[in-house]
Formats: sequence, C-alpha cells, structure tokens
Amino acid sequence: MSSTVAKGHRANRSPREHPTAEHPPPAGQASPEPAPRTAGDTDHGRGDPPRASSPATPATPATPAAAHGDDPRAVDTDVTGTVRAVLGDLLDRQVAAARATDPLFGEDLAARVAGFTRGGGKFARSRFVWWALRACGGTEPPQARAALRIGAALELIQTCALVHDDVMDDARLRRGQPALHVEMAAQYAGAGDGGRAQRFGQAAAILAGDLALAWADDVVADTEMPRRTARRVRDLWSAMRTEMVAGQYLDVQGEVTSARSLARAIRAACLKSALYSVERPLALGAALADAGPAATRALCSAGRCVGLAFQLRDDLLDAFGDARDTGKPAGGDIRSGKPTYLAAVARARAEASGDRWAVDVLRGAFGRGDASDAELASVREVFVATGARDTVEEKIGRLVAQGLRHLDTAVLEPEATRQLQVLMRSASGVPDTVAREVVPLSVILTAEDEGAGR
Repeated sequence: MSSTVAKGHRANRSPREHPTAEHPPPAGQASPEPAPRTAGDTDHGRGDPPRASSPATPATPATPAAAHGDDPRAVDTDVTGTVRAVLGDLLDRQVAAARATDPLFGEDLAARVAGFTRGGGKFARSRFVWWALRACGGTEPPQARAALRIGAALELIQTCALVHDDVMDDARLRRGQPALHVEMAAQYAGAGDGGRAQRFGQAAAILAGDLALAWADDVVADTEMPRRTARRVRDLWSAMRTEMVAGQYLDVQGEVTSARSLARAIRAACLKSALYSVERPLALGAALADAGPAATRALCSAGRCVGLAFQLRDDLLDAFGDARDTGKPAGGDIRSGKPTYLAAVARARAEASGDRWAVDVLRGAFGRGDASDAELASVREVFVATGARDTVEEKIGRLVAQGLRHLDTAVLEPEATRQLQVLMRSASGVPDTVAREVVPLSVILTAEDEGAGR
C-alpha cells in the first residue's frame, strides 16, 4: 500500500535530510536516537534505503538484554537496532519452519520475504510503539518485550503493504532494487512466455505479502500480555488491518473512477497511511503501558495529525523527489492516477480559475501509464503554478504543529515525549523550528482553508 513511514526539512536541505536532537539529554537520560535519513514511508517506504538483493540476508546480531527488553533503558539508546534483532530472531524461526514445510517454498518465497523485511525501512512505526510505551510510563521488562515484538510485527505488516502496493501500482522498483514481483518474474523468465512469467511474479508477490501478514499476526498472537492488555492490542490490531485495506481500496477505486474530490483524498490518506503509520502504533504503545484515557487520547490525536502529514509528504516526494533518494522513479502517482490531495488541490484550483492549460495538462497525463517525462514535468509545473505544492507544504506544517500541541494535553514522561516530537517531525519532513501554533483540526482538514475554490 502506498504510504509509507515513514520521515525535517529546512529550506536549504535536500528532501532526504532530517533534523536530529541538537542538544544532549541531561545526565542520566538516554541519548536520542539518530533521526531517520528519509522522508515519506509513506509512505509506505518510498524513501526506504535500497534493500539487499539476496533473499537470505543474515539476521542482525543482538545483545541479549536489549534484544529481549530486559532493560528498557538499554533499548532507549538504540530502539531500531533492538527491534531489528528481535525481528531477525523471529524471521529466522519462520524461515526455518517454511523450509521444513517445503524447501522450494522456504527458499523462493519465505526467505525472500525475510530478506525484504530485513533489507530496508526506517522502522518508524516500531519506534512510535516504543516511545509511546515509554511516554506512558512503561518501564517493566514484560511490557518492553511485548512492545519490541509488536514493533517487529508492524515491520512485517509494512512488508505486506509494500509488496502488495507494488503489484497494484505495477511499480518496477522498490528501495532502488527490482520490486519483488519483478524479481520473481525475472527468476522464472525462462520457464515460459513473458506474459506467463509476469503473471507468476504478481501471483508470487501476492502470496509473499500474505505470508508477511500471517507472520505478523502470529507474532501478535504469541506475545505474552496481561488479559486486559491483550484484548486492547487485539482490538487495535484488528481495526488497523481493516483500515489499511479500506484505505487502499479507496485508492484503487479512485484511480479507476477518477475520483478527485478533496474530501475523498483526505479520507483515503487517513485510512491508508495516517492510522497505520502513526496513530495505531502510538495507540498500541499506550495499550501496552496500560495508559489511561487522557494519555491515549492525546497520543492518538497527535498521531492522526502527524500521520496525515506523513502521507502528504509522501505524495510530494512521489511527485518531486529524486529517484536516487526515494528508490523509485518520480511520478508514479501521476501515471497511476492516484487520487492524492496534491492532485485534488491542483485540479480544484485550475478549474476554479478557468486555467484551461492546467486542466488540460492534468486530464491529459493523469492516470496514463505511458505518460512521458515531459508530460510529468508539465504536471509538476501545474502543481507549482496553482499553488498546490505550497498548499500541501503549509498543511503539513500545520498538522505537525497541531500534533505536537496534542502531546501537551496529557501528563507524559518528558524524555520519551521529546523523542516522540523528534520522530514526528522527522516522519513528516518538518524542521525542528516549526511553530507550535494552535489550529483546530477541523480547520486543518477543510478544503476552504486551502482556498481551493479560488
């Protein structure tokens, strides 16, 4: 699914650079994790670093205490590395079980899913889980171990989303390497005609995504938690999976029906990315800490705002990003006709102002898989000329500002909250210096605020 985690930008920086904490924490507090390099996973990981080509990438070694969450303070210093270690152990066991079921299946598919999951990504979702747990006072080793496992499960969900999304979008690249369905088709290109190999690659990728989803569910089901916590986690997990599918359906249905409304674009962005990329991971961390209603509400409200900003950043990166940074050619959303908010604002502005050239450019190139580079450049020109690009940038800044304000409405642990603030800004590509203005969410999400009808 298009998204994304994951992910600020200053005016003189490339879209891939991010702020880090500028000052060390007070003595006795954990050093901040480095901010991720890339913006946008988005959605769903368009900006993820290149993944390893080998499906059998080795697991990351782990220190025993950190890997199992026995010392949460040790995890604080390297959340990503610890989640990678836990995930690596889980993947090793799953691949071994798959090879025992059938060696060909284990090597061709299971090992490839494991390699994809290990080979890239910013691990923003799992870090949101961790720092939400810590912000809500989660300090017990059993809570930490559960959070690390749930974080690992989210990385598997991300694998499912990305692999399926690439099939639906007919994307050729992911993280600078051939997409999984392309890689599978190439492996069996000599087994029949080209069309058959292509269909096989798509079918194999669908199965690979299904396998990643099954593994993710297995991890959640096997995680030890108190009964009440387990119920909260299961409910959140179930809702998240349904929301992901609903958002992706709105996306593909919008492509085939040419749905272009602003409200529809925001709704799809919330469902397909904002919830599962930020809000639900934060809610899962709060649930694991047995947080009360006020803290949970503050985190979820912040996550909704920042998650939407995250998807809007991903949309900008798809249109204007550098393939050397994002790992995918720019313009994929334009060629597929994806009903993004960026495109909806541009179309509304062009139609309202009577700009026939801009309207014709959008109609002529949007949704055409064979659109030329020159046509894509013209669409980008429309995005700039109509003010749509600036509008989306401004909306991202306001959403993040409001998300940060929501964190102030509950009593949370200060250091963990600071880590969440850094992660939220980084995930949405917003500089540390963003003004923390108070803007009602109802205003942020309305088309009238964007002047789309001007």
